[in-house]
Amino acid sequence: MVSSTRPIVSTSLRCNITTDAKSSPRTLSENPLSDAKAKPKSTTPLRRAASASLPIRSNPTPTRSTIQPIFTLATAERYLLSRLRTHPELPARSQALHESWWIPKWKGEDGKEGEVFVFSNGSIVCWGLGENDARRFVSEVVDRARGMEVSPLKEPETEELEFVVDPTEKTRLQGDLIILGQTESLNEPELLPKALPPMAFPEETLLARYAFSQALSRSTALSALEVSLDNYLTSMALLPHTLAETGKPGMGRTQLIKKLGELMKFRQLLNLNRENFSEVPDFYWSEPELEEAAVLKSYAGYFKSLGDALEVKARTASFNDKITYAAEAQSMLRQLLTESSTHSMELIIIALIAVEVVIALIRDGPELWEMAFGADEKAESAHH
Repeated sequence: MVSSTRPIVSTSLRCNITTDAKSSPRTLSENPLSDAKAKPKSTTPLRRAASASLPIRSNPTPTRSTIQPIFTLATAERYLLSRLRTHPELPARSQALHESWWIPKWKGEDGKEGEVFVFSNGSIVCWGLGENDARRFVSEVVDRARGMEVSPLKEPETEELEFVVDPTEKTRLQGDLIILGQTESLNEPELLPKALPPMAFPEETLLARYAFSQALSRSTALSALEVSLDNYLTSMALLPHTLAETGKPGMGRTQLIKKLGELMKFRQLLNLNRENFSEVPDFYWSEPELEEAAVLKSYAGYFKSLGDALEVKARTASFNDKITYAAEAQSMLRQLLTESSTHSMELIIIALIAVEVVIALIRDGPELWEMAFGADEKAESAHH
């Protein structure tokens, strides 16, 4: 797997991470005392399991296709898929497929045809197409669909995997390689479009490709959130130091409330969207018939196997922990601001009372003096 926001360098293991000096904080291990370029992350979830795919990679068979790329690209927090219904640049047979928009055939720069799934979480998954073709799809389709992107990302997030087609093997994830082969037969016509168009890859593995694509799209969308949260935490990193040095929060109330709003937005994007990161989609459990439910369970297995390999649940839990810590720290800062504001209000009230007393003395002083001591002075004068 590759996770980076910059162009990818081909290697023998496609799950290697490569970055440049401007790469996201998530992929770098920086040394603040050195001017050297940061080294790429040494391991990723799929790289640790890469050895499991070596038997497939090193032993080609007559029934097995060449190894092909799967490239995932996230460009926004969300897509409005309805904007693709009348898009002039899409092939005529492009259509909705469950929670995605499916393009059965998309021609790459080298003339080779691939397949594209577009998901509402702001990402696209391209089978048989590389990075250049994925970015061309975004520029020719996504960018030209007015209003399709909701909250575009500053830098696109990418991930890359590989697959082979082998009808003699079972469909599965093996190490860092997806094998498209035999799948459970489908008896429910509603699970697939009524009239399937010609497609770039075998019809039998369409739902398997969809399941793997959905897992990949979630991982890439989560990666984009991780990068945004890391940037956010970096912007708040000096607040504890400022508090320790000056005894003051170092941030105004309005600015702090805005930062708390950003944190709430992160948690909403992670947990409260229709398609969150921690649950298996309803599609895999929606069929009431036991036989069909068992078939869908195998497709849920494809989704879960890739999600587990990409450690989506663990990353989601870590993401929530970071948000919780940041929220607690900012809640303390907000309390300090409130106490400071309360103290200031007390001083203002005391000052106002003092001013009121002075004004009262100036205005009513002679009369009060007369009332208090005038009778005694008159009696004393009369006595003399």
